[in-house]
Amino acid sequence: MLPEVGAEGQEKLKNSKVLLVGTGGLGAPLGLYLAAAGVGTIGLVDFDTVSVSNLQRQVIHGTKDIGRRKLDSAADTLLDINPNVNIVKHEVALTSENALAIVGAYDVVADGTDNFPTRYLVNDACVLTGKPNAYGSIFRFEGQASVFATEEGPCYRCLYPEPPPPGLVPSCAEGGVLGILPGVIGLIQATEVVKLLLGIGQTLAGRLLLYDAMNMKFRELKLRKNPDCPVCGTNRTVTKLIDYHQFCGMPKEISALEVKAKLARKDDFVLIDVREPHEHQARNIPEATLIPLGQLPQRMLEIDRSKLVIVHCKSGMRSAKACTLLRESGYPNVLNMTGGIDAYPAS
Repeated sequence: MLPEVGAEGQEKLKNSKVLLVGTGGLGAPLGLYLAAAGVGTIGLVDFDTVSVSNLQRQVIHGTKDIGRRKLDSAADTLLDINPNVNIVKHEVALTSENALAIVGAYDVVADGTDNFPTRYLVNDACVLTGKPNAYGSIFRFEGQASVFATEEGPCYRCLYPEPPPPGLVPSCAEGGVLGILPGVIGLIQATEVVKLLLGIGQTLAGRLLLYDAMNMKFRELKLRKNPDCPVCGTNRTVTKLIDYHQFCGMPKEISALEVKAKLARKDDFVLIDVREPHEHQARNIPEATLIPLGQLPQRMLEIDRSKLVIVHCKSGMRSAKACTLLRESGYPNVLNMTGGIDAYPAS
């Protein structure tokens, strides 16, 4: 019924392909409304399972889905809304090896990630493949949104040339987030995706929208393309995807499934839990030694320097900081357990 859309615009949406990186707090409202809008193909990238702590913000999942793969839960919900949508599941971690192939198959990418290595990876993959990136991020009571990697506009690196030090910015799981906040930011991202697909309106390209939920205020900052940007500038030095964990100063990683397998094989390594005692009491891996992050500098001698050391926390941020501390103190073989205990199989 909208003259700016019409039957022609609806056909455009039906023939469009959108990639959602993550089916969590931001990916949930993105997926719900893009499916309802009639986007023909929605790709989902996720390799996590639904936990009860997700449900206050990840509204695409329900209590019946706890323990299920997020991809399956999200797909069922989207197909319930629109049985004609084509759901493509990518049950992988987006990496430098697979990002170009995955991103290149879609028209628009919506970044719903919550960590810096993947944000830089998504940005660079979008720039290199020429796909616009509807970006959003959230933390506690604040959110931001923009559109990056358009032909004329800036990219994420133009805004943030360097990542923050590891562990400085906690994830939503560790730092907390108002559950309603990702709904607001995710719907802004969904709006931008639809406008990009239809070629209508003024997008957030060249603008950063800041949202303060506590005071119910929106602000806008103008962004300019950085001519010296190594990815989208005039003299580009980043012409292929790099090691983004190394770029962000993050430690080498090991999946929770691999850690479980190593424990089952009784491999010789040390597993350290850097959460707080009350977190450890609620749920723990019996083979792990509890050394809260704040106590690590004083208790480092308790950790055998000659062995492989694997560190975990709730979701991977505090353990990343712990890995950095251990490496800087001369521990040669340290790995961070991806996703923390949230990603560790319950059985």
